[in-house]
Amino acid sequence: MPIQLQIIWLFLLSIPIACVAWTVTKEEIFKEPRDFCIKKSQHCRTLLERKFFYLFTCEYCFSHYVVILFLFLTGYKLLMEDWRGYVIGGFALVWIANVYMNLFALIRQDLKKDKTETEVMEKKEKLK
Repeated sequence: MPIQLQIIWLFLLSIPIACVAWTVTKEEIFKEPRDFCIKKSQHCRTLLERKFFYLFTCEYCFSHYVVILFLFLTGYKLLMEDWRGYVIGGFALVWIANVYMNLFALIRQDLKKDKTETEVMEKKEKLK
């Protein structure tokens, strides 16, 4: 695959990876399983158990598993055609997906701030 196509795949494939990792670790639809994993990651007796459950609560950590799944499904390799292409591609996908998630978090934070400011202004106007 030509390098230009590999780069396009890198940026496009990172989008669904970021979506899956963010949804599982942050959104309301997975709140109950995530709360269970948070509790287990704090109260299990062994370090291995605590770290295992922690992996489902951290979007960065979880994105590694999502990338492994996507590498398996797509066969994406970056720069090299052997097993090293999977390793390089995997870490590049994780990095780009996490850039996307951080950008999304900043946008979402700004939207919540604007919404809160609007609600405060509306309450002040009602009091007048």
